[in-house]
Amino acid sequence: MPHANTRIINRSILDWDTPESRACFVVAMEVIDNLAHDVVRYDFDTAEAYQAVVRVFADGEFEEFYEPISDPLISDYLAQRAQAAKEYRSPAVPPQLYRRIRAQLPLAPNMTKAEFIPTHAFRFVQVLGEFFPRHRIVLSDFYTLPDTVPNAVDAPVVQTRFDGSMVPCDTYLVQPGWFDIFFPTNFELLQQLYIATCRKPTVSAVLGQVQVCTQREFALQNADLPQTATRSGENPMVDFYENNKFLLS
Repeated sequence: MPHANTRIINRSILDWDTPESRACFVVAMEVIDNLAHDVVRYDFDTAEAYQAVVRVFADGEFEEFYEPISDPLISDYLAQRAQAAKEYRSPAVPPQLYRRIRAQLPLAPNMTKAEFIPTHAFRFVQVLGEFFPRHRIVLSDFYTLPDTVPNAVDAPVVQTRFDGSMVPCDTYLVQPGWFDIFFPTNFELLQQLYIATCRKPTVSAVLGQVQVCTQREFALQNADLPQTATRSGENPMVDFYENNKFLLS
């Protein structure tokens, strides 16, 4: 049974549409790594983004192809990213001089490598900004991961269990329900998107700064470390989870 002061709302936060004017905390621990992402690639000549679409055949095979962006969430994300993080340039897009030289070579590709963009993490931020204007956030997740899908920016880990061991895959085009898929987060970029979406000038002075820190930095500042130390002298709160960061407001 839930606590008397606890109310469980069986509803996705991405579908939330009820304003909450009270001050509150939003706690999201290893949440956004499992939120859906979209895939884009960029034209080598113009750097224009194209969205990935996956065709599913009757025999269960998949085919990925690219088309001009029509998904409004992808459009909103790319527009907000360009406005909020003006110095950010996708690592998928090489410098213009390199692209010009590459275009002169035989069999040069017409599109860059893929980039996985966190459209639903962005939607999560939009919901917080629109419906929870006085919130503070404590968000923690992975900022880097091993064994990710190769040759792509911010690619996920796609893995399944076989013969008692976890086996990584080199593609996200896998059968639903049989694979664990989770993503790293660019926390510095997320911070800029969060500030632009949730920290309007009228509330920034009241709610304070938005910061990013590592797991170790967070633990050293906030944890009761003697209580989390082991007999061997190790402290998991400080020594482990080195690939985690926090977003705090």
